[in-house]
Amino acid sequence: MLLQPHHHHHPFPFFCVDSAFSDEECAALEGLFLQTNDWPHRDGAFYQCALCDVTEKIPASFQTELRARMREITQLPLVDRVVVTAQRMRPGDVIGRHSDRPLLGYEMARLVVQLNKHWQPEHGGVLELFASPDGQAVFRVDPEYNKAFGFPLHAGSYHGVTEVTQPRQTLVFNFWHVANTPELAAYVQALLANLHFSEFPAALNPVASSAESTLPEETTFRAGTAAVALQRLGYDEATIVTGYRHSAGLAICETGDAETDAAVLLADWMAYLYRESFDLARWKILRNKLDGVEMVSRLRPAWRLCLPEWSESP
Repeated sequence: MLLQPHHHHHPFPFFCVDSAFSDEECAALEGLFLQTNDWPHRDGAFYQCALCDVTEKIPASFQTELRARMREITQLPLVDRVVVTAQRMRPGDVIGRHSDRPLLGYEMARLVVQLNKHWQPEHGGVLELFASPDGQAVFRVDPEYNKAFGFPLHAGSYHGVTEVTQPRQTLVFNFWHVANTPELAAYVQALLANLHFSEFPAALNPVASSAESTLPEETTFRAGTAAVALQRLGYDEATIVTGYRHSAGLAICETGDAETDAAVLLADWMAYLYRESFDLARWKILRNKLDGVEMVSRLRPAWRLCLPEWSESP
């Protein structure tokens, strides 16, 4: 399974496998397209295809083996959760250029497997990779039978599919990073529900007012989100002000108090997730900064979700 992956680093990290699965496995996967489930068709401006969730049709043993291989190939700490989508494209369908950045609670890695027997170049449906939101494709992956394409999602993973002239069958396997689970999303969304900056303590008002006059709105909004998180976690005014200044880039949080520093760092990370997307490099920095720091009870729920223990973590 997924033997001899060919790794590439441009325009973004990805790998290809020429023969992803055995003949028996391919036959079983092809059978998923014969089921009678509804196939709702998306016919948006740039995303045209029919989708069907087939996760429950995939044997547990197959999912377990595939997760293990994806962990080995990507070197990512992926949880046991897998969601599998069967994708059909009909003649005339096309998927425009886009980047599936991993938002809060979204999947982190994806494996795309083609099941198109007798594919020919004139059939279209080629997966194209791009280095930017505009410009020409810099790499192409033909949708040949049993060929797989895998990649970690991030803001710069631009890709699209050319128009098809013959039906195109694809299976998409989605995998979650241990530190960006749906459980974390539920926690952060509950913590920041009904977000209002009127909750700011009086001591923060002059700091926030000054920042808003000189910094980009997105920066001050994220800093305000971190401040609200600290407020709702029960921290005092001094810690909330410190957290705002840290998230706005006005100061580095190095108070010398382990709990204060941990609270500020976690609030900043949750605010970033809430406003942006999961950034692997940024998460590793957070993990390194809090490595060896004793977990405090007030932060335990957030800490365990943002920085879960993972023996295989790279």
